[in-house]
Amino acid sequence: MAELNTGDGGGKKGGGKVRSKKQNSKVDLTAMVDLAFLLITFFMLTTSLSKPQSMSLAMPAKDKPNDPIPPKPLPVDQRRTITVILGENNKMKWYHGLLDAPEVGGKPQDAGYGKDGIRQVLLEKVKSVPQVTGDPEKGLIVIIKPTKKSNYRNLVDILDEMAICDVKVYAIVNDFSPEEKKLEDEMSNK
Repeated sequence: MAELNTGDGGGKKGGGKVRSKKQNSKVDLTAMVDLAFLLITFFMLTTSLSKPQSMSLAMPAKDKPNDPIPPKPLPVDQRRTITVILGENNKMKWYHGLLDAPEVGGKPQDAGYGKDGIRQVLLEKVKSVPQVTGDPEKGLIVIIKPTKKSNYRNLVDILDEMAICDVKVYAIVNDFSPEEKKLEDEMSNK
């Protein structure tokens, strides 16, 4: 409780000059501290802590030494694939099919991040690939190739675009063909 203590600090009793009484004040803050701790406890127990947002990422299992050699994979229809190369300074290039296959459209093109960049390309291809292949089960495959000079933020941004555009099959690959290495050098020099 708050209390105000006053002491007898006046002047002389009796004759002489009359001085005013000096008062010593003291406020007891015990109740205020109790209230503060109650409020802190209340807010700690009633607020929900923010949970980290993460994207699930399926990684292949590691091969065991005794596992048989897997069969050679079947070739993928190049009309289903898009390759995205992430370069330095937030630069990105993409191409459809194989880089050296002009019949599919393998000419590299620049793209930016966000809704006006690669997202438009991905949304268009997600819709058109099942129509081109004639099979609604066979959707778009995106191959993401970050260069050594690309940054982590760009990789996260392109993974976000995969989720936004509902791309079911994508892979992060670090194998570059000689043509792609030339393309990477071009991106670095600009």
